[in-house]
Order: sequence, then C-alpha cells, then structure tokens
Amino acid sequence: MKIRYVAGAVLGAVLVAPAAAIPASAAPAAAPASAPELSGAAVYADTANRLSRYEGGEWTTLAKVGSLPQFAASPDGKKAAWITNGGALQVKQDGKTTTLARKLQGGTPCLTPVWSPDSKQVAYAAANDTIMAVKADGTGKARTLGVSKGVCHLSWSANGRYLAGYTGEANALYRLDVKTRKAAKAKGVKWITHVQSLSPDGRRAVVQFPANPDILGDGSWPTAFKPVILDMVTGKKANVPVTGTLMGAFYLADGRLVARVSGDEHNTLVVLDRAGKELQRIDEPAQAKKQALLQVLE
Repeated sequence: MKIRYVAGAVLGAVLVAPAAAIPASAAPAAAPASAPELSGAAVYADTANRLSRYEGGEWTTLAKVGSLPQFAASPDGKKAAWITNGGALQVKQDGKTTTLARKLQGGTPCLTPVWSPDSKQVAYAAANDTIMAVKADGTGKARTLGVSKGVCHLSWSANGRYLAGYTGEANALYRLDVKTRKAAKAKGVKWITHVQSLSPDGRRAVVQFPANPDILGDGSWPTAFKPVILDMVTGKKANVPVTGTLMGAFYLADGRLVARVSGDEHNTLVVLDRAGKELQRIDEPAQAKKQALLQVLE
C-alpha cells in the first residue's frame, strides 16, 4: 500500500529505467585533499526504534523513541529527534528530552523530522504542507522554511539551503529552497519510497525507487535499499559504482560518498571520491548488520 499523508493512494505500475554508471556531472563534489579518513563512527537504528551511536568500538544509546519509527539523528551524532504517536516533536540531547512542537501528524512513519547541517535546528512537516524549523534547545519560535508537497523522509543539504522529500502518495520528489521559500518538483521521478541524503550543494539526492510500484510499504525508514543518485534538476540517474549488494549510500558534508555494502558477518562502508574512485573501506560492527544507517560521522 502507498503512504497516506493528505491525499489517497494512486494505483499504477511504472518501471524505473535502469541507471547508468555514475558520471562526473552526477558525482559528489571532490573532497579536500586533506580530508581525514573516516573512523567508522556512525548512528544506527534497530528494529526496536532505538537510536545508537557507534564509535571507537563502543555503543551509546541516543534515544529509544517508542513504537513509531518517525525519527532522525543529528549530523554530529549526539542527538535524536522524533515525532510521537500523539504528534509531539521531541528531541533528546545530553540526557534530556524536550518537546519542541505539538499537534503534528503522528502515526505516519514517513513524516520524519530532519536536523540542520550544524545539528542546532530540527525541521518538520506541519499543517498544509508547511515545512517548519525550530531550535533544538527549545529557545525561540519556530520559523517557516516554505511550503512543499515533499514532506516524507526530509533530507537537508550540507550547505543549508535545500530540503528534499517525497510526497505522501510516493509519486513525486520536491526540493525546497530555504532562501526563496519555493519548492520545485524534481525531474525523473515516477515512484519513490526513500530519500537518504542530499549532496552538499543540494542538487543530487540518494533515493530509493521501488522495484514494484504496487507495493510501496508504509514509509518506514529502510534497513537496506538499492541506492540511486538522482540529479533533481535534469532527472538523470546514476548507480553507485561499487560491486556487491548495496544497502544504501550517504553523502558527507565535504562531498565524499559513502556506500554501504552487505556482507556475511558484517557490512562494509566504502568511501568514494568525485570520480567514483575508492578511497577507503571500513568494516561495520557485526551488531549493526541488520540495523538502519542514519548518519556517517566525520
């Protein structure tokens, strides 16, 4: 069944064309020559909706958000945000839980909040497709970022200018320009079920196109999916140039792309540069094998 947000589901059977190997125009921006190697630190979510940070061989629980997988982890890996079944936006940081907004649409897994690149604000979908942002420390009033039909699995670009999400009917992707407060429909999308990450300039998105558009799920954050890089301006699609069974991919703030590859005993993170050249391989902990990847920490 398709995700229901405002409008009802639309039936259809549309196949997504196969993506080409990643061209330079669709590749992430080149990382600085001095960019340090990744340590393997990351944030994961398990099937019990517990968000945990892994770093230096140790696990730290950020939050256990309850029965609803309507959550997000901050880019710095220190905070968690989620929306309760009752429609309250909550944040946990430094061991304290704060309610930042109320009367939102709870009980809808795809309506996940998203953290700003500096981990200081949280954006969320409010009434009438309005995207709002509020300071994570609870000070000040919420501000309007704009109106966009793309309210599901919001992602925020590292330059801070763009947010992207897909529609409740899972039939379109929209990119919201925070500067102009205008949203534009992305090209090249007929059916879509996940937005994992945006390139630093906000032009490209790591997305999931469903293999069977008649079975789109409930909008929960996927544990694993085949990632496709979509240029939201031109509609061009590109595969991530890594062999093996891909489980997702994630842009870093400096432009590197991290692909997640399935393994027998543990998964592997493969770091790529602009040209798709492999820079680094990192073994994930075995405990993370069946967990969803929320953030790769630099």
